[in-house]
Amino acid sequence: MAHVISQRSPPERIILGVDPGIAITGYAFLHEQHGGLQMLACDVIRTPKHTPLPDRLQSLHDQLSALLATYRPSESAMEILFFGKNRKTAIDVAHARGVAMLTLKQAHLSIAEYTPSQIKLAVTGYGNADKSQVGEMVRVLLRLSAIPRPDDAADAAAAAICHAHTHAWRSQIERNHRV
Repeated sequence: MAHVISQRSPPERIILGVDPGIAITGYAFLHEQHGGLQMLACDVIRTPKHTPLPDRLQSLHDQLSALLATYRPSESAMEILFFGKNRKTAIDVAHARGVAMLTLKQAHLSIAEYTPSQIKLAVTGYGNADKSQVGEMVRVLLRLSAIPRPDDAADAAAAAICHAHTHAWRSQIERNHRV
C-alpha cells in the first residue's frame, strides 16, 4: 500500500500590512484562508501637519492600537524604509515606523520586514515596478473593483500580499524538505 502525504492548506490567518509614514501611514488587513486572500480593510491613518511630532506619534499609536483591537491580526508585514534625499522627512518617517513597530510588538505580533523591491517583485513580478503597476496588481490579486487610495493604502496591501506569498513559498520549501 502506498503512503500518501497530505497537502494541508495553510491555516486561516489575518495579515496586517503597514506602509509607515508620519503624515500618512497606510494599513491593510487581509484574511487568508486556504491560500486565498480577501481584503478586510484598507485605508490610512493621518496625522495633522502642524501638530507637534510627539502628538502625531501618540495619535498614530492610538489609531493603530484601535485597529489592532478591531481586526486582531495574527501577523504583520512592514516596508523597510528607503531613505531619499530629504533627511528631515526620513527621520520623521523613522519615528513613525518605530512607533508602529512598538505598537505591533505590544500586541504580540510578529513583524516581517520587506524592502520596496521585494514587495514590488512579489506583487508585480518586477522589482522596479511603479506605483500604478503595484496598485493595479493589488486590485487584481485581491479582486477589488478599484485600486486602494491613496497610494499608501495600496502599498500597505502590497506588503501584506508579499508576506502571504513569501510565507506560502517558505512553507512549501519546508514541507518539501520534510518529505
